[in-house]
Amino acid sequence: MRTIHKIVSAERVNMGGILLDQALPVQELEMVDPFILIHHWNQHYDGGQPQKELGVGPHPHRGFAPVTYIFEGGLQHRDSRGNNSVVRAGGTQWINSGMGLIHSERPAADIAENGGDLELIQFWINLPAKYKMDQPRYIPLTETETPELITDDGKTKVKIVAGDFKGLNGGIDALSPLLLLRLEFEAGGRAVIPVPENFNAILYILDGNIRTGGKETSGKDLVWYNNDHTEIELEAMESSRAILLAGEPLEEPVVASGPFVMNTDTEIMEAMRDYRMGKMGFLAEEF
Repeated sequence: MRTIHKIVSAERVNMGGILLDQALPVQELEMVDPFILIHHWNQHYDGGQPQKELGVGPHPHRGFAPVTYIFEGGLQHRDSRGNNSVVRAGGTQWINSGMGLIHSERPAADIAENGGDLELIQFWINLPAKYKMDQPRYIPLTETETPELITDDGKTKVKIVAGDFKGLNGGIDALSPLLLLRLEFEAGGRAVIPVPENFNAILYILDGNIRTGGKETSGKDLVWYNNDHTEIELEAMESSRAILLAGEPLEEPVVASGPFVMNTDTEIMEAMRDYRMGKMGFLAEEF
């Protein structure tokens, strides 16, 4: 079984007035190729608020895939390519940002109006250089469209978002080799996850307590595994939720600035210029 290289704790950060837990990057860990960022956002809304005042307003992306798992509530996505959809709990919003687009992310209108909880994790996956200037693509994936497997003990639910897990293929066709899983454990639940030895792998625990690699981890921990085996073993000491992100490292230069992730400083400057010139489109939200 894979051993652990490092365990780090998420840091509480303020992103434009939104308080969330940032598991990557943190002081001890900048990135795990091809994974650049992990944000865990969990917020309660009282209701009676205009949707346009909540969430994250229009902003650009280029050169990577921002992926959002919804755990509670619903998230509305609008973008400069004309996409407009709400994905609910159990679903995924996947964006191959490519050459660039502008989008917004807001709690669904019913949450703004009536109140409720919104919990999500957004993580950024670097795109191979050859795909960074492709046309953008938005892919909404519902819970029912996400393949699911229950382990033999009946205590662990595995949802496959991308990649292959025990013969089930994920709902997303990614642009680089990945294995992306959502995991829900009852107390005592176990899972053995086959992972190619060349894949970098990280586990983020939303809540609960999970034993892995001979160590116990708890909510808001991020586990970075060594590439020393083809299986990862997990055992939940109590009811727990986690995500596993594994992928083939791109081993390409990474230059990131705000919402742009490219390979050179020049490409970052070009992204900023193209955004200012409107080459990533425009987003006029309607409420």
